[in-house]
Amino acid sequence: MEKRALRVPGFLMLFLLLVIPSAICLAGAQLATTTEVDAWGAAGAIVAFLVGLFGLTGFMVISPNEARVVQFFGRYIGTVRKQGLHWVLPFTSKRKVSLRVTNFETNRLKVSDSDGNPVEIAAVVVFRVTDAAKALFAVDHYAQYVAVQAEAAVRHLATSYPYESHEAGRPSLRDGAVVSASLTAELRERVELAGVEVLESRVTHLAYAPEIAQAMLARQQANAIVAARSKIVEGAVGMVSSALEQLRELNVVTLDEERKAQMVANLLVVLCGDRNAQPVVNAGTLYG
Repeated sequence: MEKRALRVPGFLMLFLLLVIPSAICLAGAQLATTTEVDAWGAAGAIVAFLVGLFGLTGFMVISPNEARVVQFFGRYIGTVRKQGLHWVLPFTSKRKVSLRVTNFETNRLKVSDSDGNPVEIAAVVVFRVTDAAKALFAVDHYAQYVAVQAEAAVRHLATSYPYESHEAGRPSLRDGAVVSASLTAELRERVELAGVEVLESRVTHLAYAPEIAQAMLARQQANAIVAARSKIVEGAVGMVSSALEQLRELNVVTLDEERKAQMVANLLVVLCGDRNAQPVVNAGTLYG
């Protein structure tokens, strides 16, 4: 939609609009002081003065990373991006649009994740305007439009992933790289209409809602305890198996199946218990 506006270097037009009309006005004034008044010369001087005065309305100054959208009585005639002093058609409106990179953070939104658990989530969005004409004419207040679309995208993101993944290979909201890529891709599609490019977006706040935070913390602790116990049992079984194998190979003692079972039970209690084992001295025989 954006197109380049017809422009003239500003300093050249400043010279033409100030020097030439001034010279014509001076010549007209000299003719007016003579005994024979030149009506056409005086009229030309007045017209030249008015043209120069109206021509001054076509000047505009553009700063770095800035664009001006030029309209002539409501009609869009183009955009000027090059910094410096420029001249366009007089009586045109020149609306400024910033092309600088900007960012904002969404509000903390309370939504339900894909598992139905209420969570609080917020994100930061980095964007810039790439099409100044679309930013002004396609939507009302493009910055507000981007903010509203960002909140909608964050809500959709939260409902698409679980807070925690309980299955291997299933991404969750805590997987920063996957979530950021998904959010950025969705935002780019949503704000393309407004002539805006989303450069980056990241989740800045993620937590369970206060009403279930305590219960979820207890569940996380239980999962951690189960995982730790599973690791301990796995190691204990390996140690018991190794101990029985070494006793058999070294022929230290011969145990029947019942004594092996008792030995395995004792070793597992010692290795898997969360308290120090209390040794018991057997003063009798092995089978006593």
